[in-house]
Amino acid sequence: MRPLGTGDPIRLGPYRLLGVLGEGGMGKVYVGQDGAGAVAAVKVLRPELAHDSGLSRRFVREALAAQAVRSPGVAAVLGAQTEGGRPWIATEFLPGPTLDEAVAGHGPLDETALRVLAASIARTLTDIHAAGFVHRDLKPQNIVLTSTGPRVIDFGIARPEHGLTLTTTGQIPVTPGYGAPEQVLGRRVTPAADVFSLGAVLVYAATGRRAFEGTHVAAVQYEVVHGEPRWEGVSPQLYALMAPCLAKDAVSRPAPGQIAAAFAPPKNTDRVWRRGPVADDIKERERQVRELTASPTTGTVTTVTRRRLLTGFAAGGTVLAAGGGTTGWLLLRQQTRQEKKDDPFDIPAAVATPKARLLSADDGDYIVGGSPKALWSRSGVVDQDSRAPLPVRDVVVIGQSGYGDAGIAAYNVVDGKQRWEAGGVLPGHYLSLSDRLVVALDADGVLHTYVPSTGEAKWTAAADAKALLTADDHAVYVVTGDHRLRSVGRSDARIRWTAQVPARYRGKLTVKTAIGGGRLVLSTVDGHVLVVATDDGRFVWERRDQAEKASLSPAARDGIVYVNGRTLTAFRITDGKKIWSRRTEDMYSKPAEWGPVSVYGESVYAAGGMLPERLAVSDGSPVWNSQQAGSSSGDSLILLQGTGLFMINDDYRTEVNAVTVESAWEGWTYELPEAEHHGIAVGGNRAFVRNDDLLCALPVF
Repeated sequence: MRPLGTGDPIRLGPYRLLGVLGEGGMGKVYVGQDGAGAVAAVKVLRPELAHDSGLSRRFVREALAAQAVRSPGVAAVLGAQTEGGRPWIATEFLPGPTLDEAVAGHGPLDETALRVLAASIARTLTDIHAAGFVHRDLKPQNIVLTSTGPRVIDFGIARPEHGLTLTTTGQIPVTPGYGAPEQVLGRRVTPAADVFSLGAVLVYAATGRRAFEGTHVAAVQYEVVHGEPRWEGVSPQLYALMAPCLAKDAVSRPAPGQIAAAFAPPKNTDRVWRRGPVADDIKERERQVRELTASPTTGTVTTVTRRRLLTGFAAGGTVLAAGGGTTGWLLLRQQTRQEKKDDPFDIPAAVATPKARLLSADDGDYIVGGSPKALWSRSGVVDQDSRAPLPVRDVVVIGQSGYGDAGIAAYNVVDGKQRWEAGGVLPGHYLSLSDRLVVALDADGVLHTYVPSTGEAKWTAAADAKALLTADDHAVYVVTGDHRLRSVGRSDARIRWTAQVPARYRGKLTVKTAIGGGRLVLSTVDGHVLVVATDDGRFVWERRDQAEKASLSPAARDGIVYVNGRTLTAFRITDGKKIWSRRTEDMYSKPAEWGPVSVYGESVYAAGGMLPERLAVSDGSPVWNSQQAGSSSGDSLILLQGTGLFMINDDYRTEVNAVTVESAWEGWTYELPEAEHHGIAVGGNRAFVRNDDLLCALPVF
């Protein structure tokens, strides 16, 4: 610990910096204090490296990756931000010694403590791996012993399990003696690498000596790949449990869940860190932290001079891990009213939807067969990659065009005035989460959420996402950059599961999906349907060659999924059993394909050939003949609002057609400029239309 020096920042974000805790090749770790008096530790990228935009993005992306792992066994990332070209990261503060400090100061752990340590870290690895990441740097310096148990810190090189991570010098970052053989050899890293590291950690904790030693780094790494661990001092019982973890072959190592079960300690031993010399060490550090926090009764901050702060930390030992100079950047989150207000998971209720008046031809509001006047119109605001408009109660969200900083924007549904905008996210990836949040995706695969009515930013999740698919009440479903499926929990932004897509479908999924009954229905660009379980991503059933030319766009309701294509078919969503199926023809009585499906009440709507049709949900029988209705493009949804059906047709000219639900007649046509990109959505007695860069709201009847 030392005072701030020349070139050190005085403030970062909400933190006033008080001293330097440590530094390494990529950055420094500062101790700071926010306005509420909470002590913080902030890791900052070195200024000479901050100009490297790729390194800066990786720095912040790694923090967000750690934030996605919301296990009770990790130090949670509380913030990551770039300010003035200086990226910084803050994580939860853990008052307690690191495992290497505890062993060096108080000796090896006894068997009970070792079992508690092994079981706890194994459960934490299960959580990390379930989130789709491999820690890659598990070692004694990255394990903090607290009064509530061991916690894993420092996700500095944690990455998704695919691929390799290189340092700025091109070397694979492996801590000698703890990295697995495949890491040393630069091969593909899987969760089994963390299991090897855990085995090496346990040998150290049990003996006070490393499992692999040598006179220099190369010799240590050679022992890891070819030598045998040093088992001196390990009892036969513990040897039988540890040895499988240190198998050279990754496939021979046990899974973390098996390790947790094998090391399961006796009952009532989870408080091992609350008594004895290690517990005394923890209590002393907790006392020092309390002196630096605000008074809980007055909310005032205890006066702490920089000298007292630095001296206090030095007297109490190192509060932060300093493994390799890159770890130990933790801070204590004080539970204040302000923090509750800023809680990213404190989501306000959805606002009311301001509904427009339904038009009536009988009252002279519009002329049957004519063209109504738009409620409002905004030109030049929509990005070419935008999805269809997304009505969310009192706003409509759309992908916004921009000069180098495209994003999304929300417009008031009543008058079309812009309510808010969010730059830095992709204009073609956004969804509504029960009308309480809008979720969007950025180029780094991070999910961002916003309160629809205000644009207030809420939780983020590093999901390595390439595309947003859909969402239900529990999760958001995405396709990852390496073509896997991933489920991200809405309540905690934690990755719930990651699943492989069958090889025949990999790289072919579209964003047109349906969800319901515990099933996620996916479509491919070449006309196939596959269905997975929403609880774990397992493959359930498929329908091959459902479409040849049509773009699949299924709809699900009440345990049934309706799929367009060569046939319009109703399947039981749980197991794919066919309930009914209907074919269609074009105007020349030749076989045609169905367009996107929508379901309202007891009817299914889709364009058969070129013309819309209404069928009964029970058996697919026709309710009205398509020749009676207005025309629709084969790729346009048919949407119900008020008493009318609304659809886009651009086969001959671009127009929005509207017909009555009951008679498929007596509607109107709204002509649009010729355009390449179209989209339509409805809500609040309005139809929202995107036509290239134009966004407009139309009345309904």
